[in-house]
Amino acid sequence: MKINIPEIFSIKNESDFNRIALKIFNFQYTNNQIYRNYIEKLNTDISKIKHCSQIPFLPIDFFKTHKILSSDKEIQTVFRSSGTSGITRSEHHITDLSIYEKSFTETFKQFYGKPENYVLLALLPSYSEQGSSSLIYMVQKLMQISGKPDNDFYLYNHKDLANKLSELEKTRQKSILFGVSYALIDFFEQYKIKLSHTTIIETGGMKGRKKEIVREELHGILKSASGLKHIHSEYGMTELLSQAYAKTENRYKTPAWMKILIRDTNDPFDLLPQGKSGGINIIDLANIYSCSFIETKDLGKLHSDNSFEVLGRFDNSDVRGCNLMVV
Repeated sequence: MKINIPEIFSIKNESDFNRIALKIFNFQYTNNQIYRNYIEKLNTDISKIKHCSQIPFLPIDFFKTHKILSSDKEIQTVFRSSGTSGITRSEHHITDLSIYEKSFTETFKQFYGKPENYVLLALLPSYSEQGSSSLIYMVQKLMQISGKPDNDFYLYNHKDLANKLSELEKTRQKSILFGVSYALIDFFEQYKIKLSHTTIIETGGMKGRKKEIVREELHGILKSASGLKHIHSEYGMTELLSQAYAKTENRYKTPAWMKILIRDTNDPFDLLPQGKSGGINIIDLANIYSCSFIETKDLGKLHSDNSFEVLGRFDNSDVRGCNLMVV
């Protein structure tokens, strides 16, 4: 079975999505030994799967213990999750980087327009230092497409970043600052810069550097320091090749090839209706050569306009599913 890659990025409606999702599921069931073994352990009759909501979702922790591949192509790179010392990092083996690049560039255009219109700045020290980050790869490629000479990454040189932001504001240059939560707090605690032409996109996570705080508190700190009405958020992860964005507080939207479903926290095989809180399941059709159907450890809620909220995380004891296949 061959998957038509351009078809994934040309989805127009629910019917398209469901048809392609079922095709990719059958492809991955056939070509991904780990995923197939997991489905067989569940005693799932795949002949009865007629809708994408019936497809089994692979627990995300499998990316920490197994090589999740639906392809025998040569691996081009391995993205690894960020993490504190001693924590096992997830690994996402990528056999076709062009699919990832297509996914994030088309998503960026959908939410923000052409990268060429922006200066792109990044305050992502933990990702830069640990290496093998899918987020760093994405921002680097967007900077290349943008082509602006002021594009740059910043580690702890906050003064340089403050000077650059002030300079860009004076020239009314549209800019985007990608930043991990703890680094944005550190920066804006030191520099109170009123921004009018800059969009802040926080990428989440204290990464063990600071006490975790709720997103509303984080955004309140950043809005107070920057004068911005809204702080944007990006929702992505190492195990995915697509991202969702929230342009207003905690209401994320996805590109057409990505779908969010919510599962019962007590019965992970029971999907909940819109408006109910539970575990986040993700269908990412760009993930064709690994696994497109992932059960995350995030908690969330889906709304009637198909936007979703991220409400928190399961605790570390939630390893449902992985005990079916002991490493």
